[in-house]
Amino acid sequence: MADKSMEGLNDFTAKDDAAVVDTGKKMRIGIIGCGWIAESHMKSYLKQPDVEIVAGADLVPGKAKAFMEKFGVEGAKTEYASHKEMLEDKSLNLDAVSICTYNRQHAQPAIDALNAGVHVLLEKPFTVTLDEAVAVMKAEKASGKVLSIGFQPRMNENMKQIKKIVESGELGQIYYIQTGGGRRRGIPTPFGTTFIEDKTAGIGALGDIGCYSLDMVLNAIGYPKPLTVSGYKSAFFGTDPKYSGYKNGKGEEYSKLFGVDDFAAAFVRLEGGIILDFRIAWAMNLDTPGDTIIMGTKGSLRIPSTECWNGDVGGAMKIYHEVAGLQTETEIPILQQKVGLFDLKIRTFLDACKNGTPAPVPSSQILYNQAIIDGIAKSAAAGREVEIVIPEI
Repeated sequence: MADKSMEGLNDFTAKDDAAVVDTGKKMRIGIIGCGWIAESHMKSYLKQPDVEIVAGADLVPGKAKAFMEKFGVEGAKTEYASHKEMLEDKSLNLDAVSICTYNRQHAQPAIDALNAGVHVLLEKPFTVTLDEAVAVMKAEKASGKVLSIGFQPRMNENMKQIKKIVESGELGQIYYIQTGGGRRRGIPTPFGTTFIEDKTAGIGALGDIGCYSLDMVLNAIGYPKPLTVSGYKSAFFGTDPKYSGYKNGKGEEYSKLFGVDDFAAAFVRLEGGIILDFRIAWAMNLDTPGDTIIMGTKGSLRIPSTECWNGDVGGAMKIYHEVAGLQTETEIPILQQKVGLFDLKIRTFLDACKNGTPAPVPSSQILYNQAIIDGIAKSAAAGREVEIVIPEI
C-alpha cells in the first residue's frame, strides 16, 4: 500500500515540465526599429517554434535588411520607408510587432500598429510623457489587441518572491518604500547617442533604468495610484566633457549633445498612505544610492542593490520582524532563474496573443509608472511638488 504520508510532497518541488507550444499556427512577427535592443527580441523570437519573422522597418535605409541578414532570416520584407508603410502592407498578414525604437518613437508606432489590428510588444519605457501613454492606451482599448510593455525583470523568480512576501501579509501594512539604484559610471553611449540626446531619448536614467526600479516595488504592492510628486533631475556628469565614462575622445562631442537626466530623485505620495522615496543614477560618485527597503507595520524587507540594474537582486533579501516578541531577521534564499528573462518576455507575450489572455505586463499598471516619471520631470522643471492627474481612458 502506498504511504499516504508522502502524498502532496511533490507539490512543493519545482516543476521543470516545459509548456507545450502549439505550432499549428505560426505567429507572423514584424520588427519596428532594428537597433541594439531589437537583437535581443530577435534572438528570443528565433527560439520560439511558433514564430515566423516576416518583416522589419527602420528609419535608416538598409538597416532592417542588414539586421535580417545578420540573423539569417530569409524572406523577410524590409524595403519600407517607414513603420507605417510596413503596417499597411496587407500581404504580410502580421499578427504582432515588437517596437524597439528610441524612446521618442515609442508612442506613434504603437498607436499605428494597434489601429492596424496588430498585437504590440512595446519596449520600455512605455513612452516619454504621460499624454503619450494615454494616447497609446486609447488605441489599445479601441483595437482589442494585446499591448504588453517590456518589463521582463518582474518575471525574475526573486522579483516574484518580493511580491509574494508583500501579499502574504508578513510585512503588515506598507507605509514607506525606498527604491532606486544606479551605476557609478554607466551613461549608455557604446551604441551611439540615441540614449542621451533629447530629440531621440526624451528622458535619461529616469526612464531607462528608473522605470524598472519603480516597477519592482509598485508591482509588489499592487500598483496603487500616484497622487503627488516632488521631483529632481540633474545632468552634472553627462554634460561634463571630462566625464571618464566617455571613451575614444568623445567627451567634447557627447557632452554637448547630452540633453537628458543622468540622475533623478523624487518623493512620491501613493494611495493608501504609502510614501515612495526614489533615486536613480547613470553616473555618481558612490557605489549605490541605497538598497530597496519596503517598510511595514509587522516587518520590513531589505532588497540589496546591484552595481548595475540587471533585473535581479544584489544578494540575499532579509525580513526584519519580531518572533514571539524577539527582534530577529529572516534571510530569504536567492532563487535561481532557469529561463532567460527576455525569453520569458517574448513567450508570455506570444501566449497572450494566441490565447486571448491578458497582457503579461499590462499598460494599465505601467500607466502609473509612466505617470510618476512624467510627474518627476514636471516637478523638477517647476521646482515644486505637483499633483499627478491621470486622464480617463
